[in-house]
Amino acid sequence: MSAGVVRSALFVPGSRPERFAKALAAGADAVIVDFEDAVEEPLKRQARDNLARFLGEQPQARVWVRVNAPEHPGHADDLAFCAQQAGVAAVLLPKVENPVQVAVAHRTGKPVLPIIETAKGLLALESIARAEGVERLSFGSLDLALDLNLNTESAAAQGFLDQARMAVQLHSRGADLAPPLDGVFPAIGDPEGQQRAMRHAYDMGYGGALCIHPSQVPLIHAVLAPTAEELAWARRVLAASVAANGAGAFQLEGQMIDAPVLLRAQRVLARGGVES
Repeated sequence: MSAGVVRSALFVPGSRPERFAKALAAGADAVIVDFEDAVEEPLKRQARDNLARFLGEQPQARVWVRVNAPEHPGHADDLAFCAQQAGVAAVLLPKVENPVQVAVAHRTGKPVLPIIETAKGLLALESIARAEGVERLSFGSLDLALDLNLNTESAAAQGFLDQARMAVQLHSRGADLAPPLDGVFPAIGDPEGQQRAMRHAYDMGYGGALCIHPSQVPLIHAVLAPTAEELAWARRVLAASVAANGAGAFQLEGQMIDAPVLLRAQRVLARGGVES
């Protein structure tokens, strides 16, 4: 897993320890062991025990943990667990609604990744994004739609959710955070729909997405990878920049190339894993 570039973050239920190793082998940039929605109430404590056992047997493993929400009775125990485990690389904090909740999670000594998925969280977005310990934000469209009683099949709901997405991206950039992660695409059997959703999020500045099935990981990576044409263009821009001997602006193929265009070319190469 990369502490920097995260395109995919794959959930695995904390109540299914037989899936932990498979999730880590699925190629995702991060694996999230879920203590929250994917775990039934009677199995919450067992989920912590399962992960403690796994990390004890696999000390090289690194995972994120989605703890239970701040109002849940198991929240404090989840945070205490994360603080004690070297294999927990970050805390995914659901249903965040104020920076105090972030501060409590950050006492674990781990980076915090708040999920913006309630109206109150959206209204407190600026203070949450700027709270100490926040590494990146993620967007929980499904829970936000539920909280706001949106008709998710309607164009009106999608327009509202896109405004919320833009706010998350805007405040991420304003707080100098890593690019945010979009929420899960629930239809595992609809790869074309997932590709459209991921491209839409990428076009809005998102760096990747949360996902719920290993088959979704390569789809996300493929959408985020630059095309061969984009890579070729970026290489031509960089080569022309070298030939221009550091000129502030120059022409290439009828296009004016200046600092912003050069930076975009560098970012395309970085997305492709190519050193510029």
